[in-house]
Amino acid sequence: MVPVLEAVPNFSEGCDPEWVERLVERIGTTGAEVLDSSSDPDHNRSVVTFVGHPAVVEDAAVKAAELALQRIDLRTHEGVHPRVGALDVLPFVPLHGLTLEDAVESAHRVGAALAELGLPVYFYGAAGRGDRSLADLRQGGFEAFRNGYPPGREPDLPPRGRSGPHPSAGVVCVGARRLLLAWNVFVEGVSLEDLGRLAVALREKEGGFRSLRALAFELRSRQRRQISMNLEDLETTSPFDVFRLIEERVRDLGGSVVETEVIGMIPDGLVLPAAKDRLGLFGPIDSRLLSARLAEHICTRLSSDAQALIAAIQEAGEGTPLVVRDAAGRLSETLRQRPISG
Repeated sequence: MVPVLEAVPNFSEGCDPEWVERLVERIGTTGAEVLDSSSDPDHNRSVVTFVGHPAVVEDAAVKAAELALQRIDLRTHEGVHPRVGALDVLPFVPLHGLTLEDAVESAHRVGAALAELGLPVYFYGAAGRGDRSLADLRQGGFEAFRNGYPPGREPDLPPRGRSGPHPSAGVVCVGARRLLLAWNVFVEGVSLEDLGRLAVALREKEGGFRSLRALAFELRSRQRRQISMNLEDLETTSPFDVFRLIEERVRDLGGSVVETEVIGMIPDGLVLPAAKDRLGLFGPIDSRLLSARLAEHICTRLSSDAQALIAAIQEAGEGTPLVVRDAAGRLSETLRQRPISG
């Protein structure tokens, strides 16, 4: 089974597309595959999604942090989105052949490297302490750290050579978690005040949906308003249920929902239930999803082809160069321990 780790760093820069392009290129030079990048000038924030072997993803995350340290100065940063660091949050997600504990180990290794760069590190999610949520760590934004660490918020890893937050880059929150849905719902005909009240009502801590975080924003450069959300557990809360309630409440307020934006990759848990509900799809859905069945088919063929190649090399025996026989032996042992699966 091929181990695949995902990283989804959020950077406090969304107004300079050339810098974001350099950031994506820098990540790509490590061997990590960039799946998606998005930027928003009003939020002044960019999110990059990349995957690869854990060691490669860890290296890419550190190199991206170095670039953020060189470029981003929060003392002059303006944007509607809350932030505490130039590299604001850095979650690691196990996608394939890895456990959440593996992602925690990656988070801790990268956190140690970022502390060496001079960044105070806070761990969150599965990598952090149970008594401090990400929202708790980021309360008050960068401004709360201008005069040192707020009471009770000393970092998990203090920065090398510094007794307080980084003067321009702030702090960084490094986490390990399962897949989540980061999405924005754009609304017309509703005041920002009413939209803010709706966002509060949606949140878990206000008695709304479990695992949902929500804020209301006005994007002045585009003259648009949105509810910006993170749904942290798609198994306990259906995103389509959230969307339908927003539609209903916005309609009651005399407005309308005009668009939905997903930040990063789109999880199946968003699209499949919505399609099944709205289209009235009949029969099992997951087992008929083409992308999943195609991936399973490809993995099965790769395993079969690899076994055939190993058998041919073994049959050739001494007629095959030693380096090839050794490589076939290692591949055979890998397949025995971790068979390729979809």
